[in-house]
Amino acid sequence: MPDRFLPKVSLDRLKEVQASNDMNEYYDLICQPLHEELYRRQDFSFFEELSEGQQLLVCYDYVQNHVLQGGFIQLIQNGYVNMLAPMPGWLATIGDEQMAKLMDDALKAYVINRDILDKETTPEEFANLYEQLPVFGPLDKRFESLHPYTVELMLQYATYHIEEFARVE
Repeated sequence: MPDRFLPKVSLDRLKEVQASNDMNEYYDLICQPLHEELYRRQDFSFFEELSEGQQLLVCYDYVQNHVLQGGFIQLIQNGYVNMLAPMPGWLATIGDEQMAKLMDDALKAYVINRDILDKETTPEEFANLYEQLPVFGPLDKRFESLHPYTVELMLQYATYHIEEFARVE
């Protein structure tokens, strides 16, 4: 197994961000270095060097960016459905059973509609998927409502397991 990738974070900066209670700033502090390294390497095999907590963070970030913008259909159409598979287990680890169930429900909806969702689409065909597959609308709304709590739980987990996310110096 390769060495773990742990970005360096100064203790002072970590304390400052944690004390500010700004969830976005804290989230960015521990998530952004992972995206930067992934972008630098241009290779998803980088995931092998990440802890489960880091993998959750990166995958969840991809999921949230797509689902909050265009729903699970957009996530799937953009080729990121494989990021959903490990999410229920990771989310259960941080104590988020509701989001874990939602991810499982989204995967089930994908499997049932896989023949439609795996086809390449034109922009017009893509737009029609939302009408053609109304099962995803309620899943998208549940994601939006559960999202803030999920981020809070991830950050709490990171606070108590910081050694899994960063090398604090």
